[in-house]
Amino acid sequence: MSRRVDVQLQARARKVIPNGMYGHESIRILPAGFPQFFDRAEGAHIWDADGNRYLDLMCAYGPNLFGYRNPRIDAAAARQAAKADAMTGPSPVMVELAEALVGMVSHADWAMFCKNGTDATGMALMASRAQTGKRIVLVAEGAYHGASAWCTPVPAGTLPEDRAFLRSYRYNDVASLEAAVAAAGDDLAAIFAAPFKHDVFVDQELPDPAYARRARELCDATGAMLVVDDVRAGFRLARDCSWSLVGVKPDLSCWGKAVANGQPLSILLGADRARVGAGSLYVTGSFWFAAVPMAAALETLSIIRDTDYLAQLEALGQRLRSGWEAAAAAHGFALRQSGPVQMPLVMFADDPDVRFGYAWAQEMLARGVYVHPWHNMFLCTAMTEADIDAAIGAADGAFAAIAARRDTIEPSPALLAMIRARGGADA
Repeated sequence: MSRRVDVQLQARARKVIPNGMYGHESIRILPAGFPQFFDRAEGAHIWDADGNRYLDLMCAYGPNLFGYRNPRIDAAAARQAAKADAMTGPSPVMVELAEALVGMVSHADWAMFCKNGTDATGMALMASRAQTGKRIVLVAEGAYHGASAWCTPVPAGTLPEDRAFLRSYRYNDVASLEAAVAAAGDDLAAIFAAPFKHDVFVDQELPDPAYARRARELCDATGAMLVVDDVRAGFRLARDCSWSLVGVKPDLSCWGKAVANGQPLSILLGADRARVGAGSLYVTGSFWFAAVPMAAALETLSIIRDTDYLAQLEALGQRLRSGWEAAAAAHGFALRQSGPVQMPLVMFADDPDVRFGYAWAQEMLARGVYVHPWHNMFLCTAMTEADIDAAIGAADGAFAAIAARRDTIEPSPALLAMIRARGGADA
């Protein structure tokens, strides 16, 4: 595969963008040869700047739920764009979208809109403190809730004061959660929880219903807000908040990524119990009220309501998981595939420095399938059984290739440098 244009773009970017790129779409610690820049996308596929085509198992890190350039959603966005997008005041579509969300998400009585998942989690933090008048917020160890100073996983440029009232507990560990709540005393504002444990570099864990129920009970007993950060998983696991699957309703939930199928929109949903606190905040952004993403979200919700997309994603995900497991075993590898099948995480057993994961991702890329070696991936409804079978076939070839050089594969220097820089902790 040609990389000439991408290499040139990376060189140009390093001159005008710090490190050439930043954030979660930077390739600095991805396997060598991964493209940084992409030219177009359609359905389940992306084309890099050199024209190489890939089946995209990252789906833009989650926003692509119904396919890139989905005709129905793009048409709704275009109809709104023909009228207006960002205006001096919001469009009526804002009210329509809020009504649709409140009608769909069982715990929600109101909605607020923003642009990024970090915006939504930050609003949830502020609303919790405003509602309760308390300060301490509990988060699970290793959980990702965005890139603000209070939660960024790389704290360069932040101060200890930014996290002065942040405390941690272990996900799915009731005793750990109870101890953290007890330590907070009468100053507990909120418990944050991911819909399932989807930390990087470690196996995913579905929520233990006993843990979820206890989080609800503790919030009820203390007056704290229960916040489910559904930015990554929202509408990929359920047509409701993801914790509806374990029968627990939060006070606040944070949404993003897939809610508008790639249009820039995130959402904070809340129960009446948190309405006064949310209503007291001053939070805003020049583009938070833009109408085009809201029109796209309204059409996205229509597809969510009216189609069997969840069953489709689950069937595709199970087909992929089974196929990859068999292909790996045929070449002498054992995989650890964890979490929901529609959001697959693939790690190699006995691969502590992810050397086999990196090598496999490189071989998959060479075969036209974009996978990630340590972050959960995503499926979309534009994928077909033929696409999944192609990913299984590519995996078979990739496993064979790395098996042939198993004893000579070295770990990624970039990844090892990052781990050393962070004191040996997991990324």
